[in-house]
Amino acid sequence: MKIDGSCHCGFITIEGEADPERVAICHCTDCQTGTGSAFRISVPVAGTALKMTGQPSLYMKTTAESGRPRVQAFCGKCGTPIYSTTPGDGVQPSYTVRVGVLRQRDQLTPRRQQWFRSARPWVTEIMFLPTSEKQG
Repeated sequence: MKIDGSCHCGFITIEGEADPERVAICHCTDCQTGTGSAFRISVPVAGTALKMTGQPSLYMKTTAESGRPRVQAFCGKCGTPIYSTTPGDGVQPSYTVRVGVLRQRDQLTPRRQQWFRSARPWVTEIMFLPTSEKQG
């Protein structure tokens, strides 16, 4: 499906093609730290299918929980996480795009959870918490 979106301030915009069947929740401790939350939701996008305006700032996590180095891209103006990728010359780029920046996020339902061993113990009980339509 076609995807598009932007960072919080609009400096970086992206568009591309993603398979909605590959949307995943990641519970690894790196994703928890990188989002300031309990998990991250992402979808892979082939490098040839991703178009971007604006230049993201890059941070290299030398050893992710997976044991591999990962480049984290984010907006240098507002800090919004945009994607991660594996570094290397001669490697066909693939991006793991953060679903929260996409306009189609309502259509990108997670299909799996990874690194569940690192999931916060309360995450499976979130549906039982009281809700409100706005902050209150």
